[in-house]
Amino acid sequence: MLALSSIRAITLDLDDTLWPIWPCIERAEKVLHAWLQQYAPATATLYADPHERRSIREATEQKWAAQAHDLSVLRRESIRLALERTGDDTDLADPAFDLFFAERMRVELFDDAIATLEWMAARWPIYAVSNGNADVNKVGLGGYFKGSVSARDAGVGKPDPRIFHAAADALGVPPEAILHVGDDAALDVLGALGVGMQAVWVNRSETLWSYAQQPHATVASLTELRDLLAGG
Repeated sequence: MLALSSIRAITLDLDDTLWPIWPCIERAEKVLHAWLQQYAPATATLYADPHERRSIREATEQKWAAQAHDLSVLRRESIRLALERTGDDTDLADPAFDLFFAERMRVELFDDAIATLEWMAARWPIYAVSNGNADVNKVGLGGYFKGSVSARDAGVGKPDPRIFHAAADALGVPPEAILHVGDDAALDVLGALGVGMQAVWVNRSETLWSYAQQPHATVASLTELRDLLAGG
């Protein structure tokens, strides 16, 4: 059960909580592929091979293991390695990534996201906590948030306690007075519980809970979250 009266701030996951992430990634990859076909066709052909893509990704993750939490670095350097393997100009990696990233920011929100954000932001400070590289300002939601911390900012991703503590410190609120909301059972819920936060699991797909620790509440939508927080 949630202790509503003790909530002084909310931390909120982004990808798959406020919008579905895979449509964004798939669209961004199509835009990137079209661009590579024009400026680096050999790399576009290489990237079209699933086996080669996997090989490139694995090699990049191994080389950049110290930045494994930074999805922007991994994406950009994967592009650079593909360019290198085909003999194309590796300086194209930066503009190619910029194109991909801009498209990745064109998110399509869940229908109930704006109404819920407006309602929550009128009552509590909200802070974004994400392992992804979405920017709340670039996706047009900055006005609802007091700030954000990503895995890139913190140097670690969820469920590491440090990223949750970074958000709590920025808010000036102790973890036990914060409610964290997210879609990932392990990263969001268990991570938040581990630092003493209350946690709500956003479970749109009716996935079964498989951990000993339980969230304080489970909702199937952001509308249900709003009703829950309103005491309805």
